[in-house]
Amino acid sequence: MDARKTAEAHLEAWRNADPAAVAAAVTGFRDPDTPGWLSGEALAAHAAAVLSRFRNPRLQVEEMTGDAGAVTVWWTIEADHRDSYLGIPGVGGVATIAGSDLVTAEGRVRRSFDRLAVAEALGYRAAFVPAADDVREFGVSARAAGGRTDRPGAFTLTWVEVRDPAEAAEVDLLSVEIVKGLRASKGFLGVATFDVGDRKYTLAAFDRPESVRAVHARPHQRAVRRFFKAGLSARALTSVLIPEVIREYARCAGCGVVVRLGDGAACGCGWTPVDVPLL
Repeated sequence: MDARKTAEAHLEAWRNADPAAVAAAVTGFRDPDTPGWLSGEALAAHAAAVLSRFRNPRLQVEEMTGDAGAVTVWWTIEADHRDSYLGIPGVGGVATIAGSDLVTAEGRVRRSFDRLAVAEALGYRAAFVPAADDVREFGVSARAAGGRTDRPGAFTLTWVEVRDPAEAAEVDLLSVEIVKGLRASKGFLGVATFDVGDRKYTLAAFDRPESVRAVHARPHQRAVRRFFKAGLSARALTSVLIPEVIREYARCAGCGVVVRLGDGAACGCGWTPVDVPLL
């Protein structure tokens, strides 16, 4: 086989978004997202999955070097992100991916690209967490403050157990809409979300128990229907918690004394801490 002709046919198949042609052009293919070397139907299925995530690929060859025995191709692909990738929801962004293909005379293609660079192109920053051990699991978190500094009169704690990255991305999209709806409600004080293992937690604060009704707005109703009617996620928990005691402390930058907030408390040098949103 002629490595240069194989490379050209393979790139043209990707440019045309044709999974069957991708598989027919080579005898084997491997990239950072494959479990190993793929060929035939397995490669066609992989190509179809890639092209469902990144649609309408605009491929540009930057340089091609080599001969009939082996070829290296440096390329750039710009594509529309439409489906979950690495747990990143497909919300219509455009990804620019730079990489290279090493093509051999045997018709094998080893594709290389930086998955972290792809995530950054989609507006995500990589966060590394330790692997789970016998005691702990680890994850990532976020918060959205409501701006008010009232002491909460009620909390809601929910979690959803997801089964795979695609389902996690779908839950994330629903969560974004729920938080947007909560921020518009009068009694909302703030929310913190955190992912640990296969669970996605949401802790929201409200000024009083009656304000918890805000969670039943349309975005939350859609999420509930997706769980009960459409099979989204494996398990879920919802709860309302009434706080018994909330204590907050701040340290004076000048004298180092710790002051408990409330009732105009101040340190010896006269500093009084200001209230901040709890979440």
